[in-house]
Amino acid sequence: MKLTVKVKPNNKQPGLEFISETECIARLKSPPIDGKANEELISLLSKHYRVPKNNITILSGLSSKSKIVSVLPRT
Repeated sequence: MKLTVKVKPNNKQPGLEFISETECIARLKSPPIDGKANEELISLLSKHYRVPKNNITILSGLSSKSKIVSVLPRT
């Protein structure tokens, strides 16, 4: 499954807000420095979808607030 994620780093209350099945807003505590926000995003998505972290890949937007993320189902 491919998700379009809009990331909002440095947020006081982290969490995911789904706009549709394939679109969400991710509020992250981490700053966008040294990939910390990307790591937190992968962690949040893995908990939400109950899949291992290595099943989640950021396809595009590694240094952008808009990202396309691939979530593979649990095997």
